[in-house]
This record gives sequence, C-alpha cells and structure tokens, in this order.
Amino acid sequence: MSKYMFAVWLSIVSATASAEVIVVLGDSISAGYGIEAGKNWVNLIEKKLEAEKFPHRVFNESISGDTSAGGLARIDSTLARHKPQWLLLELGANDGLRGLTPQQMKANLTEIVLRSQKAGAQVLLLGMRLPPNYGKRYIDIFYNIYPALAKEFNLSFVPFILEDVALDKALMQPDRLHPNTAAQPIIAEKIWGYLKPLLK
Repeated sequence: MSKYMFAVWLSIVSATASAEVIVVLGDSISAGYGIEAGKNWVNLIEKKLEAEKFPHRVFNESISGDTSAGGLARIDSTLARHKPQWLLLELGANDGLRGLTPQQMKANLTEIVLRSQKAGAQVLLLGMRLPPNYGKRYIDIFYNIYPALAKEFNLSFVPFILEDVALDKALMQPDRLHPNTAAQPIIAEKIWGYLKPLLK
C-alpha cells in the first residue's frame, strides 16, 4: 500500500471511529411501512445530517408491528452492537392499538431508557397518540406516559411526531394509521427541530 493510499485509508478509519452514532428504535412509523425505499423520515434525517456536515451515522433498528416489549427484548443487543450516543425511541403505538395495559408499556419504556442511559446513550423520546376512536380516557392515559417519562428521566421529548399529519387524509395511507410518502418530510422536519440542537 502506497503512503497516499495509507493516508486515505487512515483518514476514513479515523472519521468512522470518531463519528457519533444515532440509533432509531421504533415501529412501522420509523421502519417506513408503505414508504418507498430511502424516503422515510429516518432517511431524510440522515440527509439533513450529511447536508449540514454533522459527523453522525444513523442506524435504523425499527421493526413494523413492534411493541415496547419487543423493543425491550432487543435493546441490549442493539446497544452492544452500535454503542450509540443517541437513541431515538419511538415505541408504544402498537401497545395502544392492541389494547395492552399502559402500565406495562410504561414499565417497558422505562427499562429501555434506563438501559440506554447506563450504556451511555442519551434518549430522545418520540411521542405518539392513538386515533380518536379508542376513547378519550384510554387515549389520555396512553399519551400521558410520554411526558411523564420525559419529566422523570429528564429526557428530550418530541410531544407528537405526527402532529401536523395524523388528521390530514392527504398525508395518511388508506389505513389512516400510517403516514404516506408526502408526510415524511414533515415528520423529519418536526424531529430535526428537536434533534439538531441536541447534537450541537
């Protein structure tokens, strides 16, 4: 290997080693269900990082249909594999849609936060809301878990990532549960507004 090639290789290795890691742990909203490859909000966040010269790498560990229990079951391996500086936690919606107990959801999310912090990762909590047909009482109990967790563990918190999307038919897929491709830049911009100041 020539001295020039070695220098190029060394610079690449050094940049990779010094790059901070962001992991997204979520469900179908973050996995890009029904979205063309490369166009979901996680991909758009990656493009914003690159455009603004942030040295961060993003790993999307989201699985469609996942619950808080599923996230908890794989958090240890995810943290060990990526050693992230930031964990974007977007789970809980499927717990609510399946009528699972809010108490168990809170316990699972709490444990994910605790294990992430113990591993040295800071958590950005991404809040979700349930559709209105689930009844106000259950919706409120479900949603209030997010700000309660943010307060208890002093987490950065996006109150509702689908705030400007969920009630707009033009931005939702026919199932009225998943945002469509047109909604992805709106979601990305919402989350970026909270994430960018944290990375600085």
